[in-house]
Amino acid sequence: MTETPGETAEPRRRLVDLAPLKASPAFARLFVGGTIQNIGAQMSVLAVGLQIYDITESTFMVGLVGGVALVPMIVAGLWGGMLADVFDRRRLLIVASLVSWASTLALLALALWDVAEIRHGGRADVWPFLLVTTINSVAATIAGATRSALVGRIMPAHLLSRASALNGIAIGVAVTIGPALAGVLVASVGFAWTFAVDAVLFSAGFLGVWMLPSLPRLGERAEAGWGMLREGAHFLRHAPNLRMSFLVDIIAMTFFRPYVLLPAIGATVVGGGSLSVGFLTAAGAIGTMLASVFSGPVARIHRHGLAVSRAITVFGIFGIVFGLATLLLSLGEHEAAAGWSGVHWGALAVLAFAMLGMGASDEVSAIFRSTMMIQAAPDEMRGRMQGVFVVVVTGGPRLGDMYAGILATAVAVWFPPLLGGFAIVALVGVLTRVGSSFREYDARNPTP
Repeated sequence: MTETPGETAEPRRRLVDLAPLKASPAFARLFVGGTIQNIGAQMSVLAVGLQIYDITESTFMVGLVGGVALVPMIVAGLWGGMLADVFDRRRLLIVASLVSWASTLALLALALWDVAEIRHGGRADVWPFLLVTTINSVAATIAGATRSALVGRIMPAHLLSRASALNGIAIGVAVTIGPALAGVLVASVGFAWTFAVDAVLFSAGFLGVWMLPSLPRLGERAEAGWGMLREGAHFLRHAPNLRMSFLVDIIAMTFFRPYVLLPAIGATVVGGGSLSVGFLTAAGAIGTMLASVFSGPVARIHRHGLAVSRAITVFGIFGIVFGLATLLLSLGEHEAAAGWSGVHWGALAVLAFAMLGMGASDEVSAIFRSTMMIQAAPDEMRGRMQGVFVVVVTGGPRLGDMYAGILATAVAVWFPPLLGGFAIVALVGVLTRVGSSFREYDARNPTP
């Protein structure tokens, strides 16, 4: 094996490497606290969708949660990434985290309002939920860009891919436990308690952020403004590999984003209601976590662009499986009902398999894309590039939510993933064949 700088020969491993946690105590605290905080955040993500569907019984309105937040998130990602290249990244992350926490408390208040309205024979308006989730998305976008940009400062370069794999475990744990717990809490004690638990879990993540060292800008002082944004745009125009990593991820997230469909699938197709929604969401997260747990070989893979393209192609294939399974179940005679007794277990197993494969292939892509982002961009540019990266990984799913919500309303819930899976396979195949530099990208000589 050809070693990257800073590495020494070591036995081939299959399981995830914990060396990043030992090498950087700051990263370890951020990792543990962020995992706990994200469990609560994922609870709220699912609970908001379930509550809006409960109020409106409309998949389109659930998809609108992401659509309304899209433009503000784009602005927040670009501007927040620029701020991360100007100000102390620790301080910026603290401010963004506090805004996110405040928006969670606002969701709790809105859920209590809906309870009060139900007692009087009405329901709460939906628009305040859309407003608050947009604020939460903006804060999360800025925090995500800042958090990703600072990893290169607290982690040795040769451990970056392994740190990315660990972050995949954190995401997998959060998206496994969070939605499953939310499904149980919503079904048993209601939406308000679900948001309350998220607010409590936030404190663990904030502690990890608070204990970070000061991370001011390196080099000469810079002023926040349009000039910094233009400089970032100029850099990106001359960074074909980074541009391609953004583009293929947008394609994947736009054309196979099944989460917005799950409330309708749980209620009208497979059965089980919120219990099935939590189960399927957790299956995707388990796939993410398994890919990270068995991520030992990532240290030996240097052709990151090729790895990304193959992973996203597999991702599209699982979209086709998900769509076909939903179509066949829709054509059957199963009568969906609430609770586990109303579930079609065979169909649920196939859908869970597709979600698991989706999560695993997406995580493989994410490990290499995030490593490319840190390695190929200089530190003084990482905030702006991570801002674009966060816009892609959070804005892409919003486009996917709108795509799925519109097509599911116009045709059926099986149509968006089936069409999207074929689109992903075709588009990624064409783009990576044309983009030869992306296919040839080598982590031992990272070029943007």
